Amino acid sequence: MYYGWRGVVGYVKPTQRPGTLEDFVKLMPDGVGVIPETVGIRMGSEQEFLKALEIAEQKVAELSKLGVDLVLIAGAPPTMVHGYGRDRAKAQELSQKYGVPVVTATMAQMEAFQALGVKRIVGISYFKDDLNPTFAKFLRDGGLEVLCMKGYEVPFGEVQKIPPQEVYAFAKKVFLEADRPDGIYILGNGWRVLPIVRLLEQDLQTTVVASLPAQIWATLRRLHIREPIPGYGKLLAEMPWDLS
Repeated sequence: MYYGWRGVVGYVKPTQRPGTLEDFVKLMPDGVGVIPETVGIRMGSEQEFLKALEIAEQKVAELSKLGVDLVLIAGAPPTMVHGYGRDRAKAQELSQKYGVPVVTATMAQMEAFQALGVKRIVGISYFKDDLNPTFAKFLRDGGLEVLCMKGYEVPFGEVQKIPPQEVYAFAKKVFLEADRPDGIYILGNGWRVLPIVRLLEQDLQTTVVASLPAQIWATLRRLHIREPIPGYGKLLAEMPWDLS
């Protein structure tokens, strides 16, 4: 049986740091192929993010020639800095131009909030406070009530070194200090959060939307593959389909 018999995904990764691609491939069900490309973000600055979509378009063009069934543009900040709605407009523009469905990380996350019925959230990221208000505005413009968007202090190039246990503790503290949130948003593919999503949901009796699980869910939904993935939170374990 050939690789990719259930679909082939072009995965446009924002950075060249290890971790996310490996986890994305690991959690894809049998029969799904993945072809990776990278944008090459290194500093995590707003200037880099503003230029990232132009580079991502070049990757979409290359992947379309390879005959992929879907292109996922991972990384929320490069679309968030352009404002709410730009992500979906850009995805539609690229889909029409290159003849392949395109989904962005922000589209995946906003759809995940909708599918899970989450409306009142706290958010955490590994970005400084000059960018976190921009991220919060994007979410609010999308209809969410954002109680806070807190940044974890770490150099952008060292995000992947943060132990998942520290992310858990940070998210838990932000959640407990807030006024009755019904969800936690974990922004960013750089840190390892797969081991803690289920634990946060279990311990805090809440719902967590994290970047990588949302992208996996949105990818499978678009490939019409409804195969639950237990152990990484409600979104992947329950595979909700309805966005109404």
